[in-house]
Amino acid sequence: MQLVIAKMILPWFGGSAAVWTTCMLFFQAVLLFGYLYAYGAVRLLKPKAQSAVHVLLLFASVLLLPIVPGTGWKPTGTEDPSLRILLLLLATVGLPYFTLSATSPLLQAWYARTHEGAVPYRLFALSNAGSMLGLLSYPVLVEPYFAVQRQAAGWSAAFLVFCLLCGAAAVLCAGKGKEDAAPQAIPQGGEDMEKPVTGTMLLWTALAACASALLLAVTNHLTQNVAAIPFLWVLPLTLYLLSFILCFSVEGRYRRIFYLPLLAAALGGMCHLLSPGYETAGLVLLIPVYAGGLFVACMVCHGELAALKPHPRHLTAFYLMISLGGATGGIFVGLVAPYGFRGYYELPAGIAACAVLATVVLYRLPSSAAHWARWRGALLLAAAAGTLALFAALGWQVRRDARGARVMERNFYGGLRVSDSGNPDSESAIRTLVHGTIYHGRQFLSPSMRRRPTAYYGPSSGIGLALRSLAGKKPRRVGVIGLGAGTIAAYGKRGDRYRFYEINPLVIRFADTEFSFLRDTEAEVEVVPGDARLSMETEPRQDFDLLAVDAFSGDSIPVHLLTREAFGVYFRHLKDRGVLAVHVSNKYLDLKPVVRLAALSMGKEAVTVETEDDPANAWYGSTWILISGGRALFDFPPLKEAGKPLAARENVGLWTDEYSNLFRILK
Repeated sequence: MQLVIAKMILPWFGGSAAVWTTCMLFFQAVLLFGYLYAYGAVRLLKPKAQSAVHVLLLFASVLLLPIVPGTGWKPTGTEDPSLRILLLLLATVGLPYFTLSATSPLLQAWYARTHEGAVPYRLFALSNAGSMLGLLSYPVLVEPYFAVQRQAAGWSAAFLVFCLLCGAAAVLCAGKGKEDAAPQAIPQGGEDMEKPVTGTMLLWTALAACASALLLAVTNHLTQNVAAIPFLWVLPLTLYLLSFILCFSVEGRYRRIFYLPLLAAALGGMCHLLSPGYETAGLVLLIPVYAGGLFVACMVCHGELAALKPHPRHLTAFYLMISLGGATGGIFVGLVAPYGFRGYYELPAGIAACAVLATVVLYRLPSSAAHWARWRGALLLAAAAGTLALFAALGWQVRRDARGARVMERNFYGGLRVSDSGNPDSESAIRTLVHGTIYHGRQFLSPSMRRRPTAYYGPSSGIGLALRSLAGKKPRRVGVIGLGAGTIAAYGKRGDRYRFYEINPLVIRFADTEFSFLRDTEAEVEVVPGDARLSMETEPRQDFDLLAVDAFSGDSIPVHLLTREAFGVYFRHLKDRGVLAVHVSNKYLDLKPVVRLAALSMGKEAVTVETEDDPANAWYGSTWILISGGRALFDFPPLKEAGKPLAARENVGLWTDEYSNLFRILK
């Protein structure tokens, strides 16, 4: 459900990675309420009453199918999307997911009541195994072959079958066991029937919160610099669930003597990759270190949870505190961090919290524990020293980021940083705009050079050649999807009109206050706030001579701006012989075959223009694809020399609003 609904609404909110984080926050919060319902039902209702209430809940959930959000939930302006996403999810999938979330603790309680001497905690591992299979099957068996509407319909049909089975289980369990029966004692691991103390319950919550926060922080870190795609949502969540399965299925899968030393290496590795110099590291390094580090951290957190699990009489309280911790971690990453931090500091915070919890776990172990009594003092000292060193390293990194920034702010769409480099009195002094770890614009600070186009927009770049090919047309009408620092406005001449579309209000403010491209240009400039595609779908035809698609979420163009339907919108706003310039520079994704197929579907020709870095002129290497239905563009001599045909890829299909697959275009 999480993958399907998130993919459905992702285009409505700019393709931002924060959409997935907000969805995760919602599902963790509803999971908490589902566990609270199960806890209250078991504690307050007799078995027959539990059955009757749950059957009614199942029936009510079926009435909300299918799980397809109405188009009325699409945003209308630049308002913060977080609340709208949460309300959309509540109205669309809230009750079905609430019903699903109560299944694991409720059925375990029924199983423990009706089967004397049962071990219900293994059902928790089985539940997570089902979730993991669903996640793994999505990018391989579901996403590549089924449109998102069919995915929603298929899920809704499967949910109906689930409701019938769960309702039957509720009715059958109501007639078994004693009305006031309590689970029998399970003599395993010294467990007893005493109510857990407050300190233990707080540790349950803290361990679950740490694992949840690290899950979302690692996912954020990967998706903001690659793409907000299901593959990068699935991998961290799969590892998170796998740790639950291993820790709760069979005793002994989690061994402190192995995982605690491994945790020190994992946290140190993630901390090292956060240091300067690794911003452009490849997936071959990033994914193993962050995914492996997340898995080890989750194994420690969930392994300690499994070691602290209470007697089944208190299992619903145990699951309630776990879900409270999960929701707390989600709130921290999804709501507190974007509005409380100036940068992406939730990952350093999660790493530090995990180190502290590991030290607490070591301190709480009884002095008579195996492998522990002889080395108790030394291990505690080593853990404390390692934690302090980790805090120092992370603190230095955070302070360095903040100290080197002229301006640094963050909102739903990501973190932006403006920094200056070079001698302020020299002509080489330059100002840079960075989103996450990706450069999104540069400008020389000296008055004699500040009007020069820089970064990905130099005269020999694809967009530079396209604008030069239109030099004979006066005035020119140019549209740009994605404002950045406003660099493309440097090409504006008197009489030209440049219309920028930008979804992030922070980008609009920074382009106006920190950079001068918009003020210096001779062209008339207007900035349209909000998602470009939604704006262009509702406004009258603009008759652009050129339209540049330069909107990036992290290091990738949002998927909904590369579909056949999106290209239909673009060409509706272009003149018959107008030029569409699509910026596809990317370290991890080969977007050229996708754009090629979209251009062919519109009956247009396309060429690609690739350039290399030129530090002297502050130009970055870039890849642009130029598309047009007229020959004037392709007959332009400089483009004849620089342009190259686009190669086809057999395993890449035409993207539509119903179908896309970034997994197949990974480099």
